[in-house]
Amino acid sequence: MSNEIKQIHATCIAIGDNGILLRGPTASGKSDLALRLIDAGATLIADDRVDLILGSKGVCASAPAILKGLLEVRNIGILQFPSKENAFVSLVCELVRPEEIERMPQYTNTCILGINLPHVLIAPFETSSVTKVQLALGLITGSIKLAHDKSCPATPKK
Repeated sequence: MSNEIKQIHATCIAIGDNGILLRGPTASGKSDLALRLIDAGATLIADDRVDLILGSKGVCASAPAILKGLLEVRNIGILQFPSKENAFVSLVCELVRPEEIERMPQYTNTCILGINLPHVLIAPFETSSVTKVQLALGLITGSIKLAHDKSCPATPKK
């Protein structure tokens, strides 16, 4: 296990103990989706830059000290929000345009710091995007099930 911190351009929130990493290019909607997830009960971990380190339970996400508790709300400013120190990443959401997402996608994983993590594509500006993130997390944690046999990544794997 390495103690080396890897900093990435992303945003991270937590729903309960589950970290959700929001990745995408600049202006793809990471902070906007995080704001709506926070409004729905999530807690901010980090915005714009996320520090990742391999921990005993997987990939642990935290904010660089200078950005702790800060979230950019476009057209309003950089605001202070209640935040959580860190969370282990349970889900990686790649933010893309709606036309890039298959109607019935295959479930995939992405490798971060040598750990395979469940990965979904999300169109962040769709009205249902917050609910889709919550449902994807529910599939991963096992709190909800698919109506058919399509395989879903159940838990992060080493």
